[in-house]
Amino acid sequence: MQKFLIVLIALAAVLAASVFTVREGQVGIVFQFGKVVRESGSDDENAMPKIYQPGLHFKLPLIETVKTLDVRVQSMESSADRFVTSEKKDLIIDSYVKWQIEDPAKFFLTTNGGDYVIASDLLKNKISNGLRSEIGSRTIKEIVSGERAEVMQSALLNSASSSELGIRVIDVRIKQINLPLEVSNSIFERMRAERNAVAKEHRALGIKQAEFIRAEVDREVEVMIAAAQKNAKEVKGAGDAQAVKIYADTYKLDQNLFNFLRSMSAYKKSMTSGSNIIVVKPDGEFFENFDSVK
Repeated sequence: MQKFLIVLIALAAVLAASVFTVREGQVGIVFQFGKVVRESGSDDENAMPKIYQPGLHFKLPLIETVKTLDVRVQSMESSADRFVTSEKKDLIIDSYVKWQIEDPAKFFLTTNGGDYVIASDLLKNKISNGLRSEIGSRTIKEIVSGERAEVMQSALLNSASSSELGIRVIDVRIKQINLPLEVSNSIFERMRAERNAVAKEHRALGIKQAEFIRAEVDREVEVMIAAAQKNAKEVKGAGDAQAVKIYADTYKLDQNLFNFLRSMSAYKKSMTSGSNIIVVKPDGEFFENFDSVK
């Protein structure tokens, strides 16, 4: 019974070592003693490796090993690189690429056994060359304002040669376009100078308009003051004329009383210095006024 269990366990272990699973989105390549198992069991090194699709498969335990390749869509971020336009101007461009393994066997052979680092380097060089060619035939204005989509499409078409790597390029995108730092600084300085010139022009125009408005207000104020002074003189003249008329009418009513009151007013004004002594002649005008009001 124990021997049977041992044999059963050994068979289970052998069976477990003989079965391998390729997950969805992957493919498998089997190695036998370190050599790739090729189609139809051929030993020809030029024959294509045998590709195992997703599912359950069998292999020889301890003799064969399995390497899986991810055939899902991959993203490759490219670091900022310097490109030259048709105007011989430099641009710093960030881009990324979407790619996918199309031919696993060819990918495996051309990338030293499915090395994704080697694949990324080779693909980056191809995409960079395509972008460099497209950007070198356009101006900065064309690239930035209107033809970025055409540049990416052309770079995508130029990358068709990546099929020799067993790779299909799905998309090429430009993330960001910048000028080199030294160029950006000079542009910013020029923009600042232009904005300062515009600001000075606006300030000068504002000062000119302020002076014009101030002169108009001063002129209106002077006109108003002159009109007010004229009106005041007219009113004063009318008041003086009315006062003269009142004096004349009063004089006609009682001449002696009028003379008396006028003399009293004159005497009152003459005593403002503080002295209350008046020396007059007995036959002077002072007594005549008293006699006239008896």
